[in-house]
Amino acid sequence: MAAWQLNFWKYQGTGNDFIMIDCMEESWDEVLSEAHVEWLCDRKFGIGADGLIMLAPSDEADFRMVYFNSDGRESTMCGNGGRCLVAFAHHRGVIADTCVFDAIDGLHAANVEEGWVSLEMIQPEGLKQLSEHADWLDTGSPHYVSFVLSSVSELDIPTVGAAVRHDPQFAEIGGTNANFVNILAPNQLKVRTFERGVEDETLSCGTGVTAAAYSYLNRQGSPEDETEEVQLEVEGGQLQVVVQNRGTEAEQVWLQGPAERVFKGEITVPKELQHNE
Repeated sequence: MAAWQLNFWKYQGTGNDFIMIDCMEESWDEVLSEAHVEWLCDRKFGIGADGLIMLAPSDEADFRMVYFNSDGRESTMCGNGGRCLVAFAHHRGVIADTCVFDAIDGLHAANVEEGWVSLEMIQPEGLKQLSEHADWLDTGSPHYVSFVLSSVSELDIPTVGAAVRHDPQFAEIGGTNANFVNILAPNQLKVRTFERGVEDETLSCGTGVTAAAYSYLNRQGSPEDETEEVQLEVEGGQLQVVVQNRGTEAEQVWLQGPAERVFKGEITVPKELQHNE
């Protein structure tokens, strides 16, 4: 069977893991299908990952991010994936310490320093209160945020998360990601996330913790013009969301945390694969 030899790198950000492919000179984005991506992300038959990201050329930025969920489909923005891609671009010599890259939801500024990556997220949109304890908003990807009074550690996330992900009220947007949050202390949250496209809990979700932090701050009613830092505990470690100039036209939202290279490898990829529906 005809096959390709594909060089890849594996990265993780607080346990959210990604296959990285360098497309700056080789056009893998033109030949790898949904079936290929799904196979590569499979933890039993492929490399194994929550998603696959291509580092591709851009006409208006330092590079372009092309992100696929582990189901093989190109998806909306991934915050931890974006941070890992910045670390990868830095490792490959595409950027120095700062950059602007193009993603599906627009341009993102970022900087990297000793394995710590700060990524400017898009301005959250569509924030609405669904109930006394739940919100929905878009942080580059759609997110349901539920503030749970009991311990999130005891929740069956695959079950309760899938129920929210497939709730008919989110059908028009193809379902939503679901985050379950404990308030540990002022500006300290614990978050567990069920991700659509992965269709399971992930150890961390960048757009998810951004949604949780932003929703939390909105509910606190903090004064405008302040800079707020929210510390977030996830299953895979610690992240931080910083909101500068809250509630003003100059508002900026930053997702910050570690992004680490796990290993580099080569894999033989069959040219013909069938996508699993």
